[in-house]
Amino acid sequence: MTEFAVSVEKNRWLKAKMEFLGVAEGDIEERFVHASGRGGQHVNKSSSCVYLKHTPTGLEVKCMEARSQSLNRFLARRYLLEKVEALAGGVTAKDAEAEKLKRQKARRKRRSGAKYANPSADAGAQETGGNRGVNSAAGGTPATIDANRWQENCCRL
Repeated sequence: MTEFAVSVEKNRWLKAKMEFLGVAEGDIEERFVHASGRGGQHVNKSSSCVYLKHTPTGLEVKCMEARSQSLNRFLARRYLLEKVEALAGGVTAKDAEAEKLKRQKARRKRRSGAKYANPSADAGAQETGGNRGVNSAAGGTPATIDANRWQENCCRL
């Protein structure tokens, strides 16, 4: 396997992942094309975009994230392996991220529901006068009593 312009550990990881998924270098058809987008003259003049096709499955990947062809070759192989793994039914990084997001949203919904629980649960406490220290015998609801107290305390001349 070719060494790419990444760390030794990443090259080792890529090789192990390809062996684990049963993807051989001979099964991959690789082409280099002109990239587009950001990168200036270097991207427009050189063939730094990498196009990979896995012939047994027919999966195709095109990568032009970096200006370096070698780095794009590594990234394209990584994306191709993710697609092969998803096709095989494995859990991909994208699936794991989506699952994590679902758990976060569910937790936020539970916390929000607990924080803004229905007011009927507090109604029993208000009738007994236990919630705000307001006695219902004084007349009126707790909200009007509070408004009356505010008016008495703040509007004195």
